[in-house]
Amino acid sequence: MEDLDLTARLRQARDNTYAADRLIEQYLPFIRSETAKFLDRPVREEQDDELSIAMIAFHEAIGSYESRRGGFLPYAARVIHSRLVDYQRREKRHSRHLSLDAPTGDADSGSLLDTLAHPGDHAGELELREATAYEIRELETQMNRMGVSLADVADNCPRQRRTLQACRAAMEYAKSRPELLEELVRTGKLPMGELAAGTGVDRKTLERHRKYLVALLLICTNGYEIIRGHLHQVLKGGSGQ
Repeated sequence: MEDLDLTARLRQARDNTYAADRLIEQYLPFIRSETAKFLDRPVREEQDDELSIAMIAFHEAIGSYESRRGGFLPYAARVIHSRLVDYQRREKRHSRHLSLDAPTGDADSGSLLDTLAHPGDHAGELELREATAYEIRELETQMNRMGVSLADVADNCPRQRRTLQACRAAMEYAKSRPELLEELVRTGKLPMGELAAGTGVDRKTLERHRKYLVALLLICTNGYEIIRGHLHQVLKGGSGQ
């Protein structure tokens, strides 16, 4: 009976974001357990990006599961393990990676998590931390639906100031034309032609950093006020010499 109920919920979750979020929330202990098995230690929820990767992988499993693959949970466990392996391979290739505890580049600002969750000595730090974590989870979910993960963004991040400035120009242009952001959310595709024409940036440059731009432009849509505030500080470095 429970299997039948889970099968019905999986079908519903494929077309209903709320149902998918509820399923992920219910099976978070399972996701955490599979992550801990992979890491061979308990999960540190505020430090381990692997848990976020595992949550994204579980969401991927919801969309790709078919009954001929066997039970859903064993299938989800295999998808989680595969994505975690992919993630660690990327991390080994690139010492610079996107982590909530990675330095922000400002010697006085600490880590990204510190910057987001502890911007000052104001009250309500716990509420802000929870709101920040929620924004990050929502962003990861939306990116995943477009075939982009946090590891992909780290892999695709511009390494040169000139390229960072080009991506920033594309972001600013898209912000000035909300219909382009709406098109991205609706279709899951970057409006490359419009971005290249509107900014004068070579289309090939934008294509090379497509996954990074997906994350950048999604942050400019509604619902990511906290992350957007941090991004504004980070991108100040791209406007310099």
